[in-house]
Amino acid sequence: MMNSAVISDKKFRVTALAGGVGGAKLAAGLAACLPPSKLTVIVNIGDDFDHLGLRICPDLDTVCYALAGIANPATGWGRADESWHAYEEIVNLGGAGWFRLGDRDLATHIIRTNRLRQGEESLSMITNDLCGMWGVDLTVLPASDDPIPTQVYTEEGILQFQEYFVEKKCIPKVREFRFLGIDHARPAPGVIPAIRAADMVVICPSNPWVSIDPILAIPGISDEIRQKDVIAVSPIIAGETIKGPAAKMYRELGIVPSALAVAQHYIGLLSGFIFDMADGALENDIKNMGLCTYKTNTVMLTEHDRQKLAQEVIEFGIHMKAN
Repeated sequence: MMNSAVISDKKFRVTALAGGVGGAKLAAGLAACLPPSKLTVIVNIGDDFDHLGLRICPDLDTVCYALAGIANPATGWGRADESWHAYEEIVNLGGAGWFRLGDRDLATHIIRTNRLRQGEESLSMITNDLCGMWGVDLTVLPASDDPIPTQVYTEEGILQFQEYFVEKKCIPKVREFRFLGIDHARPAPGVIPAIRAADMVVICPSNPWVSIDPILAIPGISDEIRQKDVIAVSPIIAGETIKGPAAKMYRELGIVPSALAVAQHYIGLLSGFIFDMADGALENDIKNMGLCTYKTNTVMLTEHDRQKLAQEVIEFGIHMKAN
């Protein structure tokens, strides 16, 4: 297995796009394999929303907690060693109980919201400070400092993403996704330079529709990514996902969920594609799209799994550049 010293000698820089538990796991694996100066993680903010007067950034926090080693190992989201006293009392007092906030997690949202309301700091500045306090020494960037809330168009009407995802438990059939304010959003400071400096851009095994598309839709980001070597890791294995509604979304949008469908989703961006061995029969179809391919075990149940997959992603990228 290649170690970080070898990668450092090659001056190999990676910029990863991530959201959700799958993205957070691979980001943590990459962080274990690369020096902090050689990795930047750009995180989806399309699922950010206000709840109980607080600014909640679910994907951003999931990624940061994973990188800090403080994520709940059972769920992949939220904090380890969590308690729920504040949440339970909120419910007892008649407050909204559909979105669970643990006590440790709540502290993050309170600090973030308070600093944002002072009007002198951006989300990216606050994220950088929080990462420093958690011991995360690589660069983590929200895709934008501008809000771009995801709207989910369903058979039951238009829902904010967390209403669909948490309150409605992804039950309504989806028809379309839109990101409010996307035309006027700007990449957060550091996003474009990180893409330009990268030897490889990695699209983590996150939901293509609601974790990666909001990043790619921000004006300027896709144009920069198209200039780079880009590798995506499929979040769909044998037609299903480990977590989340991506496969369900594909079906409801009239697309058969598969690793091939994920590769087609990113057509025009990718140089290479990594997918699970369970989908080996799709390799020729993916190669016929003009992509380099690599199949392996992409299920990340343990820390070893994360690091192994991350190492293979890096080695695949180095091999692609050498050829």
